[in-house]
Amino acid sequence: MRDAVAELVHDGDTVAIEGFTHLICFAAGHEIIRQGRRDLTLARMTPDVVYDQMIGAGVATKLIFSWMGNPGVGNLHAVRRRIERADPAPLEIEEYSHFGMVCRYMAGAANLPFFPIRSYYESDIPVANPKIVPMASPYDGSDTVYVVPPLRPDVAIVHAQRADASGDTQIWGLLGCQKEAAFAAKRVIVVCEEVVEEAVVRRDPNRTVIPGVVVDAVVEQPFACHPSFAQGYYDRDNAFYLRWDAIAKDQSALEAWLGEWVYGLASHDEYIEKMGSAYWDALRPAAAMSGEVDYGRYE
Repeated sequence: MRDAVAELVHDGDTVAIEGFTHLICFAAGHEIIRQGRRDLTLARMTPDVVYDQMIGAGVATKLIFSWMGNPGVGNLHAVRRRIERADPAPLEIEEYSHFGMVCRYMAGAANLPFFPIRSYYESDIPVANPKIVPMASPYDGSDTVYVVPPLRPDVAIVHAQRADASGDTQIWGLLGCQKEAAFAAKRVIVVCEEVVEEAVVRRDPNRTVIPGVVVDAVVEQPFACHPSFAQGYYDRDNAFYLRWDAIAKDQSALEAWLGEWVYGLASHDEYIEKMGSAYWDALRPAAAMSGEVDYGRYE
């Protein structure tokens, strides 16, 4: 992770850490904080606690998002301080609906100049965001839709259950717009619970969401999504999301948490060790919920 972030994430980049509730790579966010990146634009459908931590650590000057909140409680206090009080510095925000963000990634992935979306009909979001533009039908002019610009991150970071060394990435369970973000981005880091042999990927090809041809780095990092979850590997740690509310609400408590759990550790492996094996055992499912599929023999 240290090498991937050092090589592929630069000051001033637009960075997208995607994964919809499931498979959110907190470990990558922590490494970006640890390496002291600055002036980033962070893009994500739901900023979640990972971006509260990163913005609280001062890595970003802008946030592109759709729905903002801590799914365990509601508020992202570090983000809120930056927006409402410019404390300790202003944060530029650019808001869309969930589907608006998906369409932005789709336009970026398809190399389109814009993407039409009907769901902004009678919405007040276009009033707040001038990048959402009305456009009449080019065929008869009688129907008006809104269009959104492409989103092409400099770096997309995607977590998965497994990948091979070439970057062929397999995901199962709740899926967000990881595929679209990866195809739209200039550089892609795949983080996975385990790196497997190519034969494992070939035996079960329907799980492959992202092909290795668009991947620049593969990082094997178990428990990288905590407190988010990886189906079949560990559950969501909702108690952490609840605790985060009190931590983020107080700036000194936030700084103390970052000092202990991010700056004070050399890697996510140390984060895992510091939590203790009993902690992780409690989050493991009783049995893996998804195994390989037997497609039969071909003679």
